[in-house]
Amino acid sequence: MFYTYILKLENNTYYIGYSINLRNRMYEHKKREVHQTKNRTFRLVFYAAFESKLNALRFEKYLKTGSGYAFKNKHLI
Repeated sequence: MFYTYILKLENNTYYIGYSINLRNRMYEHKKREVHQTKNRTFRLVFYAAFESKLNALRFEKYLKTGSGYAFKNKHLI
C-alpha cells in the first residue's frame, strides 16, 4: 500500500506527506529525523491508503493546492 498523510503541527499548520510505510514514516517523524517536523510537536490527523503509488502522489499534490486546502478545512476542522 501507498499512503498520503496529514500531520497537524502545534502551530495549527499542516504537514502533508507520502510514504510506502506509514508506520516507519511516523517513527522517523517522532525520532526527529524529518527536517520539516524535527523541532515541532504534531499528531497524525488523517491518512489515506492507495494501491497505486501514482494515486497516492496525486492525492498528496492535490492536498497542497487550494482545493486541497478546502478539503482539509471541510474534513479535518
